[in-house]
Amino acid sequence: MNRAEKNQEISELRESLLAAPFLVLYDYRGSNVPQVESLRKAVGAAGLKYRVVKNTLCQKAIQGTDLEPLTDRFTGMTGVLFSGEDASATAKLVKAQLRENAVFVVRAGHFDGTVLDQKGVEAVADLPSREQLLANLLATLQAGPRQVLNVLQAPARDLVYVLSNYAAKLESGETA
Repeated sequence: MNRAEKNQEISELRESLLAAPFLVLYDYRGSNVPQVESLRKAVGAAGLKYRVVKNTLCQKAIQGTDLEPLTDRFTGMTGVLFSGEDASATAKLVKAQLRENAVFVVRAGHFDGTVLDQKGVEAVADLPSREQLLANLLATLQAGPRQVLNVLQAPARDLVYVLSNYAAKLESGETA
């Protein structure tokens, strides 16, 4: 690989690393081809990207970024999983893959400016999905106006109940 190709690779890596809201660094030492292919298929089916990287190029790519604390984690055989929009779904996939293939080891993760260890990555998996968070937000936003509407409708509703009870008494022949 000549210098121009290396520079191109570094800029592509930097772009991919900075674009992903959640990253997972795998150590895949001891894995075999079917295990790596299983990981790649699961990642591809989820619409994510997994890439085996050259450590020195990644170290250069993250210089001067908020990913710089990961520099010392790029050692040995490293694969990087780049998440999509939903970090929780990516972390759930990682957790499932760790259960299936014990040879994969999470070396580090990066989420929201924080470097995570394996337990931290699994903690992200326990977070609700983006869709669930949006549904909770919508329910919270709708709750206030709904309660105000119920309070405003209560006097009219109560008056209707009183009048209907009074009308029922009059029909049955009772006097008020």
